[in-house]
Amino acid sequence: MKHQRKGKGRPQGDSTSQEIEAPALESLKQINLNAAGLDIGDREIYACVPEGRAEKSVRVFATFTADLKALAEWLKSCQVTTVAMESTGVYWIPIFQILEVLGFEVYLVNAQYIKNVTGKKTDILDCQWIQQLHTYGLLHKSFRPDEQTCILRSLVRHREMLLRYRASHIQHIQKALQQMNLKLTNVLSDVTGITGMSILRDILNGIRDPHELAKHRDHRCGKSEAEIAKSLEGDYRSEHIFALGQAIELYDIYSEKLKACDQEIERQLEQFRPKVDLNEVPLPPSTRPPRNRPKNDPISDIRPVLYQMAGVDLTQIDGLSILSIQTILSEIGTDMSKWPTVKHFTSWLGLSPNNSKTGGKIIRTKTKKTDSRANLAFRQGAATLGRSKSALGQFYRRMKSKLGTPKAGVATAHKLARIVYHMLRNQTPFTAVCAEHEDARYRERALRNLQRQARKLGANIVMETEAQTA
Repeated sequence: MKHQRKGKGRPQGDSTSQEIEAPALESLKQINLNAAGLDIGDREIYACVPEGRAEKSVRVFATFTADLKALAEWLKSCQVTTVAMESTGVYWIPIFQILEVLGFEVYLVNAQYIKNVTGKKTDILDCQWIQQLHTYGLLHKSFRPDEQTCILRSLVRHREMLLRYRASHIQHIQKALQQMNLKLTNVLSDVTGITGMSILRDILNGIRDPHELAKHRDHRCGKSEAEIAKSLEGDYRSEHIFALGQAIELYDIYSEKLKACDQEIERQLEQFRPKVDLNEVPLPPSTRPPRNRPKNDPISDIRPVLYQMAGVDLTQIDGLSILSIQTILSEIGTDMSKWPTVKHFTSWLGLSPNNSKTGGKIIRTKTKKTDSRANLAFRQGAATLGRSKSALGQFYRRMKSKLGTPKAGVATAHKLARIVYHMLRNQTPFTAVCAEHEDARYRERALRNLQRQARKLGANIVMETEAQTA
């Protein structure tokens, strides 16, 4: 809201004060009269209800399931309808789910928001402070998708954890090879590929002849059989062979668990109500060239079920892979009405400038810190556009030359997020813009900006094409 000054120019006399029209301040009102606050820990939960609802407004409960149900009954007997709690680790999940099933309106609040509101901070009064803030409507819910999307999100996050654990055992395999001076990593880009795993399993079976092991070379391997054989001349020691065997065994175990997790994720994706009928609106053909399936991708093609879940084919967007789209949809869901505008969406993701102002000046515009997996998926997708010939690739390279690599990644991730928001919100398919057309539009914008700057300086720029100049 812009404030209008009384009169024109400076005020009369020597005084430097000015009168402005300011909105009237409203006193704080109690909005949630039936609000309770919870301070959640590993062993105990402190609960506070409004004064006069119980003999003592603060009670402490243990964290066993029976105690959580007793807490819910006590809140119900105190006529509580809404409950606020901090998102403390994973301790909040059981009580949140129990209260939500029983019909309470549960506010899961970011701990930073409560920290920014100063007040009394003693262990036993935290619940009272949360209850008081919630009563005056000073707390806001953290975003939490619907129950079905939460189940998918848990499975996708579990899959990411399995991938991290499996990656650590790949490092153990490489360490055992280095200790035996087997330079297999120098000739193979991935020791867990077809060639590498065939060689490693023969080593565990007792084969030591380098030329015999090198015969497992796949025809797509970039190195020759002689180079692979040379890398397999090493010092085979029993203790390192034992460590190598256990690392491969654990790698195989996590690979099997990943397959089972992928099957469960696919089954969960099929539970979503399809937004499109594949018979009436078939899946658009892929715009990407065929290539080998990445090792970490699901074995089965989940592109059709993701298309039915979202209602649009997000794989048409250059830079977003199947795994990126799976992560994004599991984190944000498909209901974009949670964010009124695309600016709210990109701000929640942490991909828009977080302007800090003081004295009417912006002193910092960095994006806010966030651990959002959707934010990371968009950034990773933007990083893959460095050599893309699409319009998004042109945009990334233009931002990189102008702002540098880190800011170019954020700007391109912001653009990808806007595209996803509009596709899901309006259920419109992605229409790719050719790179030449995008360059022409950028050139027109740059020329208009030059003309506008020239007019500000009292000059005029006459545009002439290269043909006219010649």
